[in-house]
Amino acid sequence: MAEQHQISSGPWILDAVPFVVLVLIAAHVLALQQQQQQLPPRIQFARLKTPLLQVHSLLLSNGVQTTNAAPKLITLYANFNDLHSASSVFKALPEPNSFLWNLIMKTHVDSGLADDALRLYSRMRLYCVSPDRFTFPIVNGALSLAEDRLGLAGSVHCVAIQMGFGEDLYFRNTLIDLHVKKWCVWSARKVFDGMPDRDLVSWTTMISGYVSAGDVFGCFGLFREMLVEGLEPNLVTLLIMLRACSFSGNVVQGKEIHGYAIKKGFESEGSLANAILTMYGRTYNLKNMVTLFHNITNRDVVSWNIMISTFSFEGDYSKVAQYFTIMKTKVTPNLETLSLVISAFARSGNVSHGEEIHCYAVKTGLSDVVLQTSLVDFYAKCGQLGESIKLFDEVSEKNSVTWVAMLSGFIQRGHFKEAIAMFSKLQFSVLKSEVGILSSLVALYTDLGALRLGKGVHGFILRNTIRCVKEDTAALETSILNMHAKCGNIVYARRCFDRMADKDVVSCSSMIEGYGTHGLGYEALKLFSQMQREGVRPNRVTFLNLLSACCHSGLVSEGCMVFSHMSSRFGIEPDVNLYTCMVDLLSRSGELRKALEIIKSMAVQPDSRTWGALLAASRVHSNIEIGTLAEQHLSELEHDNAGYHTLLSSIHASAERWHEAEDVRRFMNEKHMTKKPGWSYTEDTRGSIHGFVAGDESHPQVGEIFELLSSLSKIMEEFDLYVSSIPNKTDKEWTSNHTQGETHQKS
Repeated sequence: MAEQHQISSGPWILDAVPFVVLVLIAAHVLALQQQQQQLPPRIQFARLKTPLLQVHSLLLSNGVQTTNAAPKLITLYANFNDLHSASSVFKALPEPNSFLWNLIMKTHVDSGLADDALRLYSRMRLYCVSPDRFTFPIVNGALSLAEDRLGLAGSVHCVAIQMGFGEDLYFRNTLIDLHVKKWCVWSARKVFDGMPDRDLVSWTTMISGYVSAGDVFGCFGLFREMLVEGLEPNLVTLLIMLRACSFSGNVVQGKEIHGYAIKKGFESEGSLANAILTMYGRTYNLKNMVTLFHNITNRDVVSWNIMISTFSFEGDYSKVAQYFTIMKTKVTPNLETLSLVISAFARSGNVSHGEEIHCYAVKTGLSDVVLQTSLVDFYAKCGQLGESIKLFDEVSEKNSVTWVAMLSGFIQRGHFKEAIAMFSKLQFSVLKSEVGILSSLVALYTDLGALRLGKGVHGFILRNTIRCVKEDTAALETSILNMHAKCGNIVYARRCFDRMADKDVVSCSSMIEGYGTHGLGYEALKLFSQMQREGVRPNRVTFLNLLSACCHSGLVSEGCMVFSHMSSRFGIEPDVNLYTCMVDLLSRSGELRKALEIIKSMAVQPDSRTWGALLAASRVHSNIEIGTLAEQHLSELEHDNAGYHTLLSSIHASAERWHEAEDVRRFMNEKHMTKKPGWSYTEDTRGSIHGFVAGDESHPQVGEIFELLSSLSKIMEEFDLYVSSIPNKTDKEWTSNHTQGETHQKS
């Protein structure tokens, strides 16, 4: 094959050099493209590059100056990711002009070598080559990729103004993009507002900045301004707006964009159809999502993955299996598909389905660290630790998620000694580089209520300098804050919060959640006011935690005010989670009618959690009418949920409607419904972890536990505390299953 493409030299090549060079390069590369297009990419790369090297070598060996061919040579070498050869061509040029400087800078920017591109810009200025209108946009692109070089942007801007390019539309658009990518949305808006002329790129870039910053209110406001100005959004604008609708839960705006896409003929675009699918899934409009999915004619693997991911998130694992089975007959699943499906089966505990996915992955040869980690997690959660350990050992490049999957497998199955041994086995260098391991470990110990084990990790962090990027530092500090708050030490959690150098919306939301868990609603509201004063804009999770705090503290009027301000002042439309929180808030306070009105006025479809909150409160307040209505809706949504039927039976029993209560119980028996017992973990003063399961009496201290529970119940009754989860019958329902753990001592 190589012999067929050898290029012979001759005296004729010294004439008409520019034309011959371009024709030879283009002809040989295009010919090989056609011949080698069926070969694997790596072989394509090697064989396509060969004629380029031959032509270049031929020119050099014949002493031909390649100045006129330099742009083509640089571009082709850059396309082959050979920046060394591209730079060699550039360095050989006697006096490169601004066009060539721009070209070599852009090749470095496109390859992600921002600092090298900026050094080239400095050399260009040093050699007194005058930049043109394309130079500064390229430099802005380099600055947007470089770390800690935002200060240089100001001087570049000044030079651009001095040279008369400050008002150039292309330059201004890239300047907005630079500030957006550096999270300086206010600076980007200042540039945007100062532009005499703005095109669709200007508007779209600025809207994208608001979306990236989580400022939904600013995003939707600017989008409306754009429409008023008479500009029609293009595909990119619509994709950005759909992303905003997805994470803000604004299904009303999302439906409007869907309608606009149909009107303008964009709906057939695969990327837009998938974005609309995601929007409906994230806003809990599953009916619209399913309808749209079946109407899409060109469904690709991304479309199927969106459906599987959404049903997995909703906990509808039968739908996950159903869609995956159909998907295999339509398109070829990819690695992401298998990871999504295996994670769903891990949560559902469906061993046979998970093993089928494992076999499918082996047969098709699909494998990466994400899928391997998902399989480790799957077998661990399904109780097959031997298989999980085997797969874990086979993972060649373990990341933080892989380690945590194996650690959590040991801990969840009660193998605490093995978990601690594995943590000890992790080398210091690994822990310092994989900060995610530490964050995930703290989160894992938090879920178990294992404060001492968590403090061991916290101590390791304090004793050693853990260097990581700003985002990882914030995540690690927030996970420690969460651990102390959820394990009962809210005072120390606040200390951790106050010590944080950069308090973002995640850390503030976590602290508000901690206050809510401890029933400190007023403290949560004070912190909410503080974060606004400090310029931290709340997001959907913030309001969810704040409403939950009001709910657990009985702050009904305050919660209603928060709910009202959420959309009017912050542009966040309520989703099903926020509506459910409001229903719970009103129901707990006895305002069942108002709670029912909230449900009837919801802009989204209420789910089982919404009706479940109303049903639970109906039992506490002995409202048979509303309780029965809630149960009817729950029967349609989750007809096999034993917990909701048990609640309805309790409502009838508390009203001494024994026949109705018996009917519900009989129905449950006929359908073979059994209520899963409640369970929880806790840690004693010696660092041992105990698992408590309702209905089990095997704990050696069961008598003392009953006695203490009875005392606590009496105290709560004296203070008229509402705790919906405590049964009214006997203390015998609250017993424990003792699981002895290992005391964790990590120096």
